[in-house]
Amino acid sequence: MTSFSAFGNPLSGSGFPATGAPGSTAWRALLALAVVLVLLATTGWTAIRKSDDTPGPRAAALLAWEKGSVAGRALPAPDWRPGAIARFFRTLSTAQQYRLADRYPLVVGNLGGAPVTLRYRANHAALEDARDVERKRMTDQRLTDEGRNEAGRRMHRFESMLHPGRQILSFDPTGRGRAAEVFGDLDRAQSVSVVVPGVDTELLTFEKTERSYSAPVGMARALQDQQSARSPQLRTATVAWADYTAPVGLGMDAASGDLAQDGGDRLRDFVRELPGASRVALFCHSYGSVVCGVAAHELSPRVSDITVSGSPGMRADKADQLDTRAHVWATRDQDDWIADVPHMEFGGLGHGADPVSPAFGSRRLAADGAVGHTGYFVPGTGSLANFAAIGTGSYGAVNCASNDPGCTAATD
Repeated sequence: MTSFSAFGNPLSGSGFPATGAPGSTAWRALLALAVVLVLLATTGWTAIRKSDDTPGPRAAALLAWEKGSVAGRALPAPDWRPGAIARFFRTLSTAQQYRLADRYPLVVGNLGGAPVTLRYRANHAALEDARDVERKRMTDQRLTDEGRNEAGRRMHRFESMLHPGRQILSFDPTGRGRAAEVFGDLDRAQSVSVVVPGVDTELLTFEKTERSYSAPVGMARALQDQQSARSPQLRTATVAWADYTAPVGLGMDAASGDLAQDGGDRLRDFVRELPGASRVALFCHSYGSVVCGVAAHELSPRVSDITVSGSPGMRADKADQLDTRAHVWATRDQDDWIADVPHMEFGGLGHGADPVSPAFGSRRLAADGAVGHTGYFVPGTGSLANFAAIGTGSYGAVNCASNDPGCTAATD
């Protein structure tokens, strides 16, 4: 972590009132706040980025759904519990289910409790509609060159997501967009892993051609492949879960917990909506670990493990404060720049203690072979091997950090 002395006395000439001796509680609090602000300013974290809250096509689809019906029956409210939604769809014929998916794809495709394969069908239709919209915008002379270029990028992203065999579990093109994709058979899985990504996650960064393992799709695909290789007899599935609004860049949103709170609520609901009774393991990268931290106390008991990598903090001072029965694991590569971010929280800024510090109390994992902040899911790394061992419940194969000999204790 960057030392205080690197910036001299951050309170010198700051205009803060005298608060007593340097050892006083008030002085330490002001010093901590000043260091956070200085570090944020010098690393670009204080750039202000605003999200796009303009109503989009899904809002219109929800209004139409509220007025819709099937076989003379009103349609269920989208906020019904997953079990109630599932029971509703079981009363419908296959033709009736398809009719709803084709008529209201942006509703059915995001409806927890609806059959998984029906959601895939609905999201395929929604992606086709979104692709066609962007294709028209590419030649719309009312847009700027930048606007037409972005339309082209979105159109190509949607075309990629439409490739045969892809299983899109959720999709919303509104604003920067949200999505989730499944690798494996989610309905039959005995163990489900969920990858929760961090800053700058949106539809345009959902997958990448270059540095593919730094994007949600690449992360999840690599983890699923590694799990299948480790435990071929175990039915596994992995979800690239980019279904929350992540911060844009290293701005104030990334330094606060507001978006993490909303993301945590969505993650909690998503886990509750998963079909079957499989165990669930969360793999939370960067700001995604903040999301997992704030969600931890409300997560389904199906969640057996929460693993964070490159974490700026989990909005807690100790693992026990997460109030979860899940095993909490943490890893960080020695070259990860996140180590220089102040692991503290004051005045709503910062995300609390460092999850890889011994005092935090997590089970610390080795990250052999991982390079930098986005290298944890690269095939061949020790971090990915550890993730696969955790995801399959193969705790005996976990490679702990050398200074944490008890990290696999009481896991079997």
